[in-house]
Amino acid sequence: MTALHDAPPAATQRRPPAATQEGDRSGGSPVRRALAYLTLAVLAVLVLVPFAWMVSSALKRDNEVFAVPIQWIPRELRWSNFVEIWERIPLLTYLGNSAFLSVTITLLQLLTGSFAAYGFAKVRFPGRDALFVAYIATIAVPWQAYMVPQYIMMQKADLTNTYWAIILLQAFSAFGVFLMRQYYMSIPDDLCEAARIDGLSEYGIYWRVILPLSKPALASLALLTFVNTWNDYMGPFIYLTSNELWTVQLGLRSFVGQYDAEYAMMMTGAVLSVLPILVIFLLGQRYFIRGIATSGLK
Repeated sequence: MTALHDAPPAATQRRPPAATQEGDRSGGSPVRRALAYLTLAVLAVLVLVPFAWMVSSALKRDNEVFAVPIQWIPRELRWSNFVEIWERIPLLTYLGNSAFLSVTITLLQLLTGSFAAYGFAKVRFPGRDALFVAYIATIAVPWQAYMVPQYIMMQKADLTNTYWAIILLQAFSAFGVFLMRQYYMSIPDDLCEAARIDGLSEYGIYWRVILPLSKPALASLALLTFVNTWNDYMGPFIYLTSNELWTVQLGLRSFVGQYDAEYAMMMTGAVLSVLPILVIFLLGQRYFIRGIATSGLK
């Protein structure tokens, strides 16, 4: 009778190659990773196509902008457009006005959003969660629904044709409160309790404990608010009538006439208006990505 051999112990069983284990940890097979990179590259190209067309149009004549087929590289690069636009409109004034509004509103939203979020996240009071839900629900209300009442309020307060109308209406943001609160929820409550035991007030905890730990979320909110304010067209269009108060978005409207439009000049101004946002994003992208990844907006 032939003896049956026992199965080899688990310790002597054959292990998968180290390369396979390394592939599993790094996200799958090389083919799957290559397909993922290829998909991301295609999506990146699709996102960059409008910007490439904008830059190409800024270097053309007006009658070449909408030529068919599209000439991505113009036959004659008109770099003079970037010089002529400064002579045609007070672009420096418009850029300064946009920068003033964007920086002011961004700072105010950082203050109000982070302060309100601290109350909703770290301070216990009756009806806190219900009040937070009601406040966040205002995000679902379209701006067109309360645009006219807001204008009547600013008109009665004699704030139209001033920056105060835009600043006061945009100094508070339900989205900013939501973003900051989601980040604050990831900060342990033990830190706040320890600070209270040490004698810090709620204002001291907010200023000396919470804010220093909130740089990624603050950077994310600052970038989103700055971009949104910089690109805002309807707000300045409704409340600002004096040319010296116009933002760059309103200033580019000067190239739109009753019967025609100078699209090459508009694209040139658009390229120049995108540069400040691009610089700010490149400087703060590390904090921006960390803030989005840790604030519940994955």
